Amino acid sequence: MATNVIEFRIAVESDLPAIVALLADDPLGAKRENFVDPLPPSYHVAFDAISRDPNNEVIVCTRGPQVIGVLQLTYIPYLTYQGSWRALIEGVRVASSEQNRGIGKLLFEHAIARARERKCTLVQLTTDKARPDALRFYEKLGFKASHHGMKMIL
Repeated sequence: MATNVIEFRIAVESDLPAIVALLADDPLGAKRENFVDPLPPSYHVAFDAISRDPNNEVIVCTRGPQVIGVLQLTYIPYLTYQGSWRALIEGVRVASSEQNRGIGKLLFEHAIARARERKCTLVQLTTDKARPDALRFYEKLGFKASHHGMKMIL
């Protein structure tokens, strides 16, 4: 029997193929991810490091046994804002078959609640300029494009 109940939990290693499939299932992710069976060992090494770090969480959104969304939440201590913590959201994906159904909003609400539980002062994220729809989505959630982000691929 199919279920419509949406749940959130910390990812486990058996979720890794579904997570990488989500990360690879968009034009930008298709260029940088390697979704093959078996997955390259680098994904398992990274997942292990994230799982052992108390300041990192990979959160999955599920409907029944199916992973339909994912994001990584990293808690970072800062000297700014009087020595407070902030949460960084990265690697956000919702299954293409589930987009425009409110799943992303629920995923962010869960992540923001987790950041509040950890007493974070702010939540931040970056989005690729090639994703204007994502930018609009984040702004609708209350995020402000207050800074210019920069990255250097090594």
